[in-house]
Amino acid sequence: MSIPIKVMVVDDHVFYREGIKTLLATAPEQVSVVAEASTGEEALRAVASVLPDVVLMDLNMPGAGGLTATERLTAAYPEIAVLVLTMLDDESVLSAIRAGARGYLLKDAGVEDLLRAITAVHRGETILSKRAANHVQRRLDQAPALPSLLFPELTAREHDLLREILRGRNSHEIGRALGITTKTVRNYVSNILTKLNARDRAEIVLRAREAGYPEA
Repeated sequence: MSIPIKVMVVDDHVFYREGIKTLLATAPEQVSVVAEASTGEEALRAVASVLPDVVLMDLNMPGAGGLTATERLTAAYPEIAVLVLTMLDDESVLSAIRAGARGYLLKDAGVEDLLRAITAVHRGETILSKRAANHVQRRLDQAPALPSLLFPELTAREHDLLREILRGRNSHEIGRALGITTKTVRNYVSNILTKLNARDRAEIVLRAREAGYPEA
């Protein structure tokens, strides 16, 4: 018997959280809601104790919103998948992906779509709603080739860090440039080292330059 995927629900509307929990309760063999939070700050405090597999994250919340919470959470716990659930259908999909989210669904998704998305991001896949995927594709069609194609295992935010490393900046300078703490920078660098199987920053630079990674 498989172990249910542990899920945390983060949304500032209690009725929506209750609705999500009711929906997921119809599939106890697949998922189990282990925690909930109404703000990004609450989610960041709770995640350390419950260590969910997947976090369902709203974007528009008071205080530290969903994007900030997603960025901090994925930097500190790269093994935890964030699946954004939002009413928005705009540029936020790109911001969510850059923050480290593995999935993006609109809140009108049905229970089967939600369960499939939770399972997919838990497996390490990326999943987007049809409208969100179309939006991303339009942006890609308008943009030049992305350096992320060189290292697809890195998240968009990790590519931001990689570019800063290639510019020769230290952790403090990177944090100031990207608006994040030095501790968060170190977490990202650790993730990059692991994903690129590199021993240190010098080897990261060597691998990137050998691959023709643009430094600008």
